[in-house]
Amino acid sequence: MGKYLDPKADLTFKKIFGEHKHLVISLLNAMLPLKDDEHIESIEYWPAEKIPDRTEVEKYSIVDVCCKDNKKREFIVEMQMSWTESFKKRVLLNASKAYVAQTNKGMFYGNLQPVYALNFVNDIFMGDVDDYYHYYHLVHDKYTDKVIEGLHLIFVELPKFKPQSFTERKMQVLWLRFLTEIDENTREVPTELLENAEVKEALEIVERAAFTDDEMFFYDKFWDRVSTQRTWEYDWKIKMEAVEAKAEEAEAKTKEAEAKTKEAEAKTKEAEAKTKEAEAKLKQKDIDVARKLKAMNLTSEQIAEATGLTVEQIEAI
Repeated sequence: MGKYLDPKADLTFKKIFGEHKHLVISLLNAMLPLKDDEHIESIEYWPAEKIPDRTEVEKYSIVDVCCKDNKKREFIVEMQMSWTESFKKRVLLNASKAYVAQTNKGMFYGNLQPVYALNFVNDIFMGDVDDYYHYYHLVHDKYTDKVIEGLHLIFVELPKFKPQSFTERKMQVLWLRFLTEIDENTREVPTELLENAEVKEALEIVERAAFTDDEMFFYDKFWDRVSTQRTWEYDWKIKMEAVEAKAEEAEAKTKEAEAKTKEAEAKTKEAEAKTKEAEAKLKQKDIDVARKLKAMNLTSEQIAEATGLTVEQIEAI
């Protein structure tokens, strides 16, 4: 097996960014949409009891690094190994909880500080766009320069990231290369990663030799659970696709039956219209004959017997 462990795993991610403040500061400054005068200078990790709870499934697919800086801004960093639509809502919920948690009785609301939720997703969830970086915040629908400060949600689709020389976002590129290119199969680390002191330190942290046997057990267990979850999700997807296919087939048959019913109804109406037209023509013919017979001074009873019209109908002519 290779020299390095995958930094996206629960154990390795937390060792890098949950135990080394300067590294998570570097990551946040690189990945968040901060202005030059908003860069993070120092942070404090949240106490363990404040970190959001996990379900049994989530704790093997999601990791948290939670902290706040000297300006009281709060940051939640997560790694999501597979995507579900509910994850987006959970991110919003946890960011909202962190924002509300700043309040106390009689406080001045102007003291509330923004909460940033940075979410790395090792999956593609927006297949209809090429961008890998997705930033959500509260903006005016028409005047997009008008912003309500508070919640900032960032989602990064790691599989979409392609290394490029973005000079203005150099550290973003380096950290994303670290997260996407380093794993158990890495034999040679790109020179660009080794040349950066912070990324090089992160590489040293994920060297296999730095982990105990117990840590390796939990590392392997994490990936076993991720594999199990992905298999379950794949099987579920196949089942749902089969159900949807049957539903579409049933819907198509229903529409076909409805179309045939409408066609039959149309033909029935057409036949009824023709019948009424024929009856009208026949009735008119009887009326024309009745007029002629009436002109010949035949009695109404005689005309009725000859035409099938009633005496009342004949007398009304």
